[in-house]
Amino acid sequence: MIRKTMTLTLALAAGGCTVGPDFHRPDTAAPASFRGQEAAETRSAADLPWWEIFHDPVLTRLIGTALARGYDARIAATRVEQARAIEAQVHGQFLPVVGYTGNADRGKNALLGNAYPGSGSTSGNIDAFFGAAWELDLWGRVRRLDEVARDHYLATDEARRGVLLSLVGQVATAYFQLLELDEELAVAHSATDTFGESLKLFQDRLQGGVASRLETASAEEAQAVSAAEIPALEQQIAEQENALQVLLGQNPGPVQRGTGLAAQTLPPEIPAGLPSALLERRPDVRQAEYNARAANAQIGVTVGGFLPRIGLSALLGGVSSSLDGLTSRKGELWSLGANVTGPVFQGGALRGEYRQAVEAWEEAKLEYQQAALNAFTDVANALVARQKLAEERTQEERAVQAGQEAVAVAVQRYKAGQASYYEVLQAQEQLFPAEIAVARIWRDELITVVQLYKALGGGWNLPDAAAWTAPEAK
Repeated sequence: MIRKTMTLTLALAAGGCTVGPDFHRPDTAAPASFRGQEAAETRSAADLPWWEIFHDPVLTRLIGTALARGYDARIAATRVEQARAIEAQVHGQFLPVVGYTGNADRGKNALLGNAYPGSGSTSGNIDAFFGAAWELDLWGRVRRLDEVARDHYLATDEARRGVLLSLVGQVATAYFQLLELDEELAVAHSATDTFGESLKLFQDRLQGGVASRLETASAEEAQAVSAAEIPALEQQIAEQENALQVLLGQNPGPVQRGTGLAAQTLPPEIPAGLPSALLERRPDVRQAEYNARAANAQIGVTVGGFLPRIGLSALLGGVSSSLDGLTSRKGELWSLGANVTGPVFQGGALRGEYRQAVEAWEEAKLEYQQAALNAFTDVANALVARQKLAEERTQEERAVQAGQEAVAVAVQRYKAGQASYYEVLQAQEQLFPAEIAVARIWRDELITVVQLYKALGGGWNLPDAAAWTAPEAK
């Protein structure tokens, strides 16, 4: 009898429907190609692991440390485990809940701790049994609950991937900014030395009676202004190193350098791939999609609230006035039961829950579409920036080359008495800002590579958190 009942129950559960709408990915109207992309292509830099994008061994080690020890990565991992545990809790509702109970007491006019009129004599009672309860998921309410929990877990896992990708970008960006500050410091030292040489030249000519005090004062002023930049830049470097150490999960301190800024290599090309593929690769877009899936499934949960819930229960054990009697046939205890519960009047509460779920789905759908639009824009901006920064650097490098020549010519003319001190100082003062501008543009080009890799959802095909570490760092 019990076996037939369970077989019928399982058949009903397997054939039950699933209430609520099925999920369909919201339309994003993805463009055919990215703005700034020369031609649409299926290849994408996002297919490459991050250590094939950056070629500085020191930077590779720093990123590996951040992924392994950084607090952002570790916090994200705990969130994934929490979501996994919640999903396991909800998934457990598919199975019967089985428990046991045991009671024993001895008293007068009492039964198992409760008042019970009797003969006035003292007696004892013992019971022990296993109980089971199971909600028959005919309408799919529990299945929709399981969908919600699973999609939240997957969304959290995509958020973790987003944190890892963001951490790669943050460390690389901070490192390139640090290298650029090193270049600025080198330029400041060079400028201070150069202005010092001009000052000495003017002082020698002043002593020879062929220069004025105005010339030496002007050169001294230029040297002092340049020298004042040195401690300010050293402070910025120390602060940048400390900020980078925070990303690594380490105490403030110096950071090792590898290849210098000017020696860093830029990839000759960074294929962007197809915009439609971006929806499958960007962790924030995928996170938004899973959130939308969960919101859609939640509608089914609220629809299930309108329908009756059918539950099954079972008891198996024994009850007796003595311990020996628990195992006797007279002390056997068993029960099979079923119950049905459902709403009749809830004062509009269930309808309100349903409307709330529908609006939450609309919100999640719009957030997904917005995330996709932001993704298309990020890639387009990075592509345009990469192109324009390369053009800008070409012109600034021309300016530096011309400035170096102008300084050499001005010094020669001054020594020959064909130019004033003003020409020398002016040429020098124009050269050093141009050198700093080249360093900053080079930094921005490197950072644009980082931004483009991140915008493309780089590392999307790395299977798990362990795979994010470079092979040589494992």
